[in-house]
Amino acid sequence: MLYLYLNSPNEDFSQSRIFTYSLIEVKNLFYRIFPVFLQINFCKMKKLHFETLQVHAGYKPDQTNSCGIPIYPTTAYSFDSSEHGSDLFNLDFKEGVSPYIYTRLNNPTNSIFEQRMAALEGGVAAVATASGQSAEMITIMNIMKAGDNFVTSPYLYGGTYNLFCVSFRDLGIEARLAKDDSAEEMEKLIDENTKALYTENIGNPKFNVPDFEKLAALAQKYEIPLIVDNTFGCGGYLCRPIEYGANIVVESATKWIGGHGNSMGGVIVDGGNFNWGNGKFPKYSEPSEGYHGLKFWEKFGNSAFAMRCIAENMRDAGPCISPFNSWNMLQGVETLSIRVDKMCQTTMEVAKWLDQHAKAYEVCYLGLENNEYHELAKKYMKNGFGCVLTFRVKGGYEKTVKFVESLDLITHLTNIGDVRTVITHPASTTHRQMDEQAQAAAGVYPDLLRLSIGLEHIDDIKEDLEQAFNLI
Repeated sequence: MLYLYLNSPNEDFSQSRIFTYSLIEVKNLFYRIFPVFLQINFCKMKKLHFETLQVHAGYKPDQTNSCGIPIYPTTAYSFDSSEHGSDLFNLDFKEGVSPYIYTRLNNPTNSIFEQRMAALEGGVAAVATASGQSAEMITIMNIMKAGDNFVTSPYLYGGTYNLFCVSFRDLGIEARLAKDDSAEEMEKLIDENTKALYTENIGNPKFNVPDFEKLAALAQKYEIPLIVDNTFGCGGYLCRPIEYGANIVVESATKWIGGHGNSMGGVIVDGGNFNWGNGKFPKYSEPSEGYHGLKFWEKFGNSAFAMRCIAENMRDAGPCISPFNSWNMLQGVETLSIRVDKMCQTTMEVAKWLDQHAKAYEVCYLGLENNEYHELAKKYMKNGFGCVLTFRVKGGYEKTVKFVESLDLITHLTNIGDVRTVITHPASTTHRQMDEQAQAAAGVYPDLLRLSIGLEHIDDIKEDLEQAFNLI
């Protein structure tokens, strides 16, 4: 038997109603109900381990008995009748009829990827997007309007910084950068128009680990959601912020989730643990102008955030993921834990080696005991300390550039989480649009390099680094 955990809007989240179905009934139910609204919570099914969920969650063979996940390369789906089409556009889903409308909104292949990610991160539902950037954009737009603000850690990826501090500013939404990622500093910036707290887990490139329990308590105090970018948490394998009180997780699936540098994608995971009906979020508690007066919190309960992401913002902004990309992501997810285990092990060894190297300094890796976030990492992370490190090259900017250009095996590009080891100079690439003051606040310096470890043999990685050091 499988178990489906649901809540109504007025129920205590700790008191889930349990519905019991046979395997056949669940398989049929999957095709009858809108996938994001009524997701099978595989995380609670017999408490399966992550390694099992990454292979099985979200998919059972359909009537074809195909063991492999199919790709549905379609833009739209035929309606059984005019009434059927009308029901779908009213978000009224009925048993025995297809729930699919248009691939910008939902797609069977995308749905499997979404359900798997919800299971791995411990959420009630997930929404796949075209990229990690679009996941962030849709999340903020799904909560805020002009005049609202959110408080964020200053340790942000460069693209996120530009989205928050430039693009959102032009829309009338203010991102308030705290002095650091602590609850104490974030609280200083909260006012009556603050609608969320935001932080990166293993921030890029400072590798800060926030104290989730303190941030969650702060968010609960002001009745606002805690949003966490968990890209470096590797799809929940290294860290599951929802378990520590986060309400929404966003991440770039382009990185470790897909893992092969061949597809773009993003994910939004709804924790299902926030009260959107507390009076501060009229987009959920008041009639929706874009949906004939529908009240999302009243109709969809603890899946309201994910449903509104799709029904309002994916519909209007349109950053949907291709089913081909979702299929590629699913291939990557199936080996996620194996890849990350190997990468973490190699990264630790490379960090220790660099830490003793005469031409490198300020090696930053969470696994090193002298790292300022080492204790928090031990508290909140499992299975390793991450697959990326940074270090500074002695001799300044010119020698740093020469070092990078002298590498043979290691690829110079702006990505992380690939099976290949890649190196990035953040000051001239990912954080180039930030001024020197903003770069320094984010932990970016002219001689800083970011190294994302792949699956190559450690001796080959070290040999390539050593020969480049010998040329400067």
